[in-house]
Amino acid sequence: MIKIVFFGSDQYSVKVLEALKKSPDLEIIKVIKDKNELQSLTKADFRPDLGIVASFGALIPQEVINRPKKGLLNLHPSLLPKYRGPTPVPTAILNGEKETGLTIIKIDEQIDHGPIIDQFKEPIKLEDTSESLLNRLFTMGGEVLATILPSYLEGKIELREQDHSQATFTKKLTRDDGQIDWQKPADYLERFVRAMFPWPGAWCEVKINEQIKRLKILKAHLKNNKLILDQVQLEGKKPVSFKQFQEGYPEARIIK
Repeated sequence: MIKIVFFGSDQYSVKVLEALKKSPDLEIIKVIKDKNELQSLTKADFRPDLGIVASFGALIPQEVINRPKKGLLNLHPSLLPKYRGPTPVPTAILNGEKETGLTIIKIDEQIDHGPIIDQFKEPIKLEDTSESLLNRLFTMGGEVLATILPSYLEGKIELREQDHSQATFTKKLTRDDGQIDWQKPADYLERFVRAMFPWPGAWCEVKINEQIKRLKILKAHLKNNKLILDQVQLEGKKPVSFKQFQEGYPEARIIK
């Protein structure tokens, strides 16, 4: 029985964890959900066979990386070395990429830098948001990982060094990064709305009766090269169609 410690923070990591739990040869002995739990792994007698990282929102110290006998594997939702860092999927959608993928690497001392164990491509659909694409990539990634783990553990997979000269990098998104720049082309804005969903969310400011409020743009589409808003959410309110918003706040004006 292979003893695994799993690192995952969100709904996407759960997809991978579910796939691993289906294997009769693997035992998940510990699930680490945030950085505050990392200290528990530094005890001298804690030596799992393997560590798996999927959508974990914290840096893992080298002391913890060195604990598992067969190393620490990371599922990164891009075709490494392209789009290293925390936001590969939003960045790929925003850049208008037609495809992305997921790469399973063995973690080393640098971020998303380790050798490649396996990698697969996946088309980016016209309607994909960051949420839908991440769900799909990690669901598939969990299935691929469960399939290749026996070969990896037996040393039958030849690890492939990344071409570091081709590396590109992404940055962490803040709430301010979701503010819409209305000067951008309509096709960019449509991708922006999808890329920023669900975090940080695409938003703009609206003026209602001399008050400035924040309006989230949840869904939009292109028509005759113009951005048409479909679903919005005024701060403090529930999501509604843009038509409903206009009917409820006829005096509202989007600040551009």
